[in-house]
Order: sequence, then structure tokens, then C-alpha cells
Amino acid sequence: MSITAPAASPPSRLALYLQLIRWDRPAGWLLLLWPTLSALWIAADGFPGWHLLAVFTLGTVLMRSAGCCVNDVADREFDRHVKRTAARPVTTGAVSVKEALALGAGLSLVAFGLVLTTNPPAILLSFAALAVAIAYPFAKRVLAMPQAVLGVAFSFGIPMAFAAALGGVEWQLSSVPRTAWALLAANLFWVLAYDTEYAMVDRDDDLKIGVRSSAIALGRFDVAGIVAFYALYLGLWTVLCLRLGLGRWFLLGMAVAAAQVVWHVGLIRGRSRDGCFRAFRANHWVGFAVFAGTALDLGLR
Repeated sequence: MSITAPAASPPSRLALYLQLIRWDRPAGWLLLLWPTLSALWIAADGFPGWHLLAVFTLGTVLMRSAGCCVNDVADREFDRHVKRTAARPVTTGAVSVKEALALGAGLSLVAFGLVLTTNPPAILLSFAALAVAIAYPFAKRVLAMPQAVLGVAFSFGIPMAFAAALGGVEWQLSSVPRTAWALLAANLFWVLAYDTEYAMVDRDDDLKIGVRSSAIALGRFDVAGIVAFYALYLGLWTVLCLRLGLGRWFLLGMAVAAAQVVWHVGLIRGRSRDGCFRAFRANHWVGFAVFAGTALDLGLR
């Protein structure tokens, strides 16, 4: 007599929503958090206070989660043809488009509520950050390297951190230091590096369905391009921060970050899916090394 195993119960709505916002994959929001916190420490010339730390940490998690909702809705027809994304809740229909957009809107509103506790310049910048974040999923339909748009979106916390730390109630948005925008540009190259690694994982599928990416645009120069992006990020970020007076502890953090980059290049040289995905997922440690060196240097002054 055979015994039939009971059918597995379907996941709860909460479980599906957590899957939608990638709750089990914190690497995504950590990639946004570390450069934002580095900028916050630099702007405040040390510990920025618990209020701003909470605002930018929670805001980063919330906005990354909201971005996942928008991205999955925009890409639902493409995702069904990509091995890595075919089982996403919106793609399978487990979560409806309306549900995903409502969740994303709710998360964005909570994040905006946090920004409202800062100052007008930071609030104004939050609208620009939201616009770029919404634009990214559609950029891959028209731009050869949509990762550049993602780079801006993932770096917008930098000028917002400067605005929140330095600005008063009457402070003008045009007064955001040039250093903040320069750091945004430098960080953009880091995003180009790690998201090209990410794009290399899906390159075969993207070519079949006509989605554009930096991995496709760079072709056989993909690894060389990533090395160049990493070098520009490390070099520009180092020069900018040294000009701001950071010293040996900061340089130690940058050295640790550079050592990790060398390891990542070794992982992607063979262009295997596993190697490229492993390098991408480990990138948040590069950001942590930079932040740790920055915070330590400023804290020991």
C-alpha cells in the first residue's frame, strides 16, 4: 500500500511579498548602503548622528525593495525567458501587477516619510532619485549600456547624504558640494563593474530575447571593461577622498577593496555563470571595506 505525500501548501502572501522584494538577498541593498554611508560620514566629518543613520539605512532598504517591485513588473515578459528570473512571483503570476505596484508605492511612501524628517534639499533630491530608479527598468530597451542609468540610481544617496548632513532649512539645492557629485560619478563606475558581472550571468538569455546590457555591448572586451570600471572607481574615489583630508586608515580600506577586486577579476576571467554571479554577490564587501576605512579614519582624528 503506497502512501501519497501531502501536497505542499502554497506560500503565504507575506512569503511572496518577501520574495518579491528579495528579502533573502541583502547584497542588493548593501550595494546601495555602503557608498551612501561613506558619503554621510564624509559630509558630517565623522559620525552623523543616529537620526540620519537611521533615515539613510532604512530608506536604502525600503527603496531597494520598492525598486524590485517596479523592476519585476516592467520585466515580467522578459523574465520568463531567463533562467535566473523565471520563478519570480510577478513573472509566474503568484503576485499580480497591481499588488506589486501597490507594494512598491507603499514602500516608497514610507521612505519618503523618512526623508521628510531631513531638510528641503534632501527632499528635492529624493524626487530625482525616484525618477531615475523608475526609469532604469525601461532603459534596457533603448540604451546599449543601461547599467549607466542604474549607476546613477544606485549613487544618488551620495548627494542626498551631503544635503542632509550639511543643509539647513534655508539651504539651497545648488549648494550641494561639487565633491558630492564627483563621488557620485566615481561610484557610477563601481556600479558599472559589478552590474556588468551580473549581466554576464544572463548574457545568453538576453541575446535571445533582445534585452540590452553592458555585457553584450562590451562583447569580448567584457572582462577588460570591468577591470577598467573598477580601476576608475578605486582611483577617482581615492583621489577625491585624499583631497578631503582622509589618510592612512582610509587608504587601508581602499587597499582591502582593491584586493577584493583582484579576486573578483579572477572569478570572472572564465566567464562562467557561477563565477560571475559569485563576484557580483561579493561586491558589497568592496563597499564595506571603503566605508570601514572612511569611518575609522574620521573617527580616529
